[in-house]
Amino acid sequence: MSFLRAFAFFALTALLVTVVLVLKPGARETGSGPLAAETMSEAELVERGAYLALAGNCASCHTAAGGEYMAGGLAFETPFGTIYSTNITPDEATGIGAWSDWDLLNSMRHGMRANGDHLYPVFPYTAFTQVSNDDAAALYAYLQSIPAVARENTVNEVSFPFNQRPLMAIWKLLFFTPGAYEVDEGKSDEWNRGAYLVEALAHCSACHTPRNILGAEKASAHMAGGEYFDRVMPDVYKPWSAPNLTASSRGLGAWTTEDLSAYLQTARNDFLESFGPMNEVILHSTRHLTAEDVNAMAVYLKSLPGVEPSPVSEPDTVVMGRGRTIYNLHCGTCHLPTGEGDPEMAPRLNRGSLVVQAENPASMINAILYSPEAPRADLPEKWREPMEEFQYILDDEELAAVATFIRHSWDNRAGPVTPEQVARQRWE
Repeated sequence: MSFLRAFAFFALTALLVTVVLVLKPGARETGSGPLAAETMSEAELVERGAYLALAGNCASCHTAAGGEYMAGGLAFETPFGTIYSTNITPDEATGIGAWSDWDLLNSMRHGMRANGDHLYPVFPYTAFTQVSNDDAAALYAYLQSIPAVARENTVNEVSFPFNQRPLMAIWKLLFFTPGAYEVDEGKSDEWNRGAYLVEALAHCSACHTPRNILGAEKASAHMAGGEYFDRVMPDVYKPWSAPNLTASSRGLGAWTTEDLSAYLQTARNDFLESFGPMNEVILHSTRHLTAEDVNAMAVYLKSLPGVEPSPVSEPDTVVMGRGRTIYNLHCGTCHLPTGEGDPEMAPRLNRGSLVVQAENPASMINAILYSPEAPRADLPEKWREPMEEFQYILDDEELAAVATFIRHSWDNRAGPVTPEQVARQRWE
């Protein structure tokens, strides 16, 4: 569906929904007393909230580069325009200092501001809706305890009609079901804890699930891989592809629970080292969680049924031959002719590389063009030499050929990469 057809669909839906439905206040919850259970002290709430903020990776989105902690201003590029994260420090004029704990719950559970405005789902309330009342209260206590920062929120740059917040009532009617997480009695406590962390607090599906033309996650392809915009160079944003996290043979099927736990805790395992936007998830969130919580997340993710990518066409033999030549010239020394990699030189490209096997090659192209960004400075270097960037060495056809060769050689069976896909990722 094209953008114009999506616009027409959205406009038609708006006409079909009554004015009362569109303009009436959204669902809100209220209470006569504190949101948290009475058994929790303020100090306990703050401590618990600090941990939950790490699990939700709040700082990565609400702290701009060079900005003050949780003061907002980070830009999110979307198909509908640029949306900026908000100030969630306890400043009463520009932050959430005037909010109650119930106001914070309603933002997370129902996607509503304290003044009744609808929030855009760039703030992932579609996942946060599952956060429990006690955890919302703990998050509130923690956010009220951090230093207040007086910083006006940056005005969003969203195109018409998507800049009309009342229309979000229609979007919610179509795509959003609010409600706290419900325990699956047929599963273990560990599985339920992992499900709660992955689906609610960590909101993994926000990146790892494909979206429809109106920006809603496709339930039929839950965790099967998504696309989003993020930084490839300073002030340059391009698409990234989040890989398939289901039990697909081209997803987590080749990883063990231990592989996944190691990756979330250390940014490394026997398959690869983290790079790109996933660095922030690990460095600012999962590596700070307890080993029990990380393992629970791994147990839950490994239980997801496989969602297989679309069938792929066989690459052109000439392209494969050209790609093999380029690979042997530029890649084979470190990654080895077999694609198995070397413990000191480079990660494996065969078997278990979710980025190589992804249906969408955007992240793989970014890694080749701009070089994978190391996860953090305080880790000892994993590879003897960092991978060089090839944006000035290979043209679009050459890079497409070598990416196609890697994605369809050895045990890999991902689809061809086109020069047009490469051109889309270049910053020039």
